[in-house]
Amino acid sequence: MSIPLSYYLVLSAILFAIGLCGALTRKNAIIVLMAIEIMFNAAILNLIVFWHYRFGCSVTPQMFAIFAIAIAAAESTVGLALVIAVYRHYRSVDVDEMRALKG
Repeated sequence: MSIPLSYYLVLSAILFAIGLCGALTRKNAIIVLMAIEIMFNAAILNLIVFWHYRFGCSVTPQMFAIFAIAIAAAESTVGLALVIAVYRHYRSVDVDEMRALKG
């Protein structure tokens, strides 16, 4: 028994909505980074599901997904390094205080 494509798309949309809500409403920079990772995982899920339904079972989408997860890990590492640098300067990870970096 195969799971319909619509179920995967609904799951991906829910994950993306949760991530978007978290990225837009939270003030803690670490939570914002985690929300962005949730949105990125929703995009990876779409990539794998569409590839599976279009081309069948193959290793290629799994390789793309692993590559995308590795890029996401590097992105979150750089983001966390920036958050740590800002924390050392401001002693807070509040996003509103990071807006003061503009001037």
